[in-house]
Amino acid sequence: MQNPRGLRAAALTATAVLLSALAAGCGGASHPADTTAQKLLWKDCPAPSAAEGGGAAPSPLPGGGTWQCATMRAPLDWSRPRGETIGIALIRARASGPGPRIGSLIFNFGGPGGSGVNTLPSFAPDYAKLRTRYDLVSFDPRGVGRSAGVRCLSDAQLDQYFQQDATPDDAAERAALLKNTERFNASCEKNSARILAHVRTTDAARDMDLMRRVLGDAKLHYFGISYGTELGGVYAHLFPRHVGRAVLDGVVDPTQTPEQSALGQARGFQLAMDNFARDCVSKTTECPIGSSAQDVENRVAALLKRLDSRPIPGVFPRRLTETAATNGIAQALYSKELWQPLTEGLQEAYDGDGRILMLLSDALNGRSENGEYSNLTAANVAINCADEKQRYDTAHVERKLPEFRAVSPLFGDFLAWGMLSCTDWAVPGAAEHPDVSAPGSAPILVVGNTGDPATPYGGAKKMVDALGSGVAVELTYKGQGHGAYDSKNKCVQDAVNGYLLDGKVPAAGTVCS
Repeated sequence: MQNPRGLRAAALTATAVLLSALAAGCGGASHPADTTAQKLLWKDCPAPSAAEGGGAAPSPLPGGGTWQCATMRAPLDWSRPRGETIGIALIRARASGPGPRIGSLIFNFGGPGGSGVNTLPSFAPDYAKLRTRYDLVSFDPRGVGRSAGVRCLSDAQLDQYFQQDATPDDAAERAALLKNTERFNASCEKNSARILAHVRTTDAARDMDLMRRVLGDAKLHYFGISYGTELGGVYAHLFPRHVGRAVLDGVVDPTQTPEQSALGQARGFQLAMDNFARDCVSKTTECPIGSSAQDVENRVAALLKRLDSRPIPGVFPRRLTETAATNGIAQALYSKELWQPLTEGLQEAYDGDGRILMLLSDALNGRSENGEYSNLTAANVAINCADEKQRYDTAHVERKLPEFRAVSPLFGDFLAWGMLSCTDWAVPGAAEHPDVSAPGSAPILVVGNTGDPATPYGGAKKMVDALGSGVAVELTYKGQGHGAYDSKNKCVQDAVNGYLLDGKVPAAGTVCS
């Protein structure tokens, strides 16, 4: 949890990979060209690169056919559209029928920093109905994976980096945290200086409009999740007349500063922990990690305090620290499917075995079991720091600690200190917060989840208001976990599918439970 925005990062991909564990193109430069006239060369997809998260090539599609990958050329610098270009890695599954094809449905699963090329095949079964009339398309946004991916520390250095104490208790620990942050940021500048100024969300939104043109679509049909909702909002602001049918799920509050976002996430993850604890003790069988919800949380707090000074064995040779344990707990709160592994992980940690919590932490940080890291963390920091103008120092964090601790005894310190991630970043941030006002846009369906830890429910209403009068329609899901559609709630899926497939906008204020 090095970055307050980092808790959004690639949680959907991590959940799919972790549940299993617990039971194309390049991005180089090219000569100047008219990128709007390019033709994509689609081929069967290779295995994802290490930067995308690794793993095997995607399986054949149900009913025949294969996943196809291509590289789209986009300007490195959108202020020089005929200048140097970079490759943007794409993936698609062609529409299966029955019914007439509508066009392409472009997905962004969040982060920032998550690889869409690696994520979409993992979750494609959830979108089978949408595939009947859309080509399902996703991409590695610039700075991510194969799309001129940002490189910072090596895998071995990242192992050390994630062992740091991210909640300093004294001057020496504060100095060490600052030194580690400066070393990480300096390594990004050293290894990726060419791309750092060009990974803003506005750049990715312009890439999406180029993608729309290259794919042959008159309008951009879009499904954005988590940070993908911010990207979708920025796209609608820049290109309101190009918006087709768009869904924003797990919604970022576009009005917040990074500090407000971090505080909101502290509140959201604390709510998710409260819900997890209540769920455990409400079952007919005895909760193995506490006699009451408060006892569950007290025992977790005591564990974290012990780990601060006495880490336990994790995944050899690494040890489970307070930081890693908190990361692992946060990862599990993204999805109710991970509540049982979290319960087991806490049981084992109380007995001195930190393996499950370490695996959960690794998933959040983009680490594979073979020790390779995706570039999730590097891209996440680079995109956030290029977007956000604010730069916080230790004095500011220390002033704010009481407020963060008040809303979350478990996560407050981590999210407060995470505000230092852009200190001394090489590139100035673009704005106080993103502009998503989109007068003239087609209707945008905004889906908020009352139990969402990473993008708290209040952000959905803020997004609706910021998009502008007559643009957005809000749907509420009374559920748990991050996002709503992938909860498989029939009411949510029927509403989203009805809009994307048939253009039927649900009534404003619709509630699903």
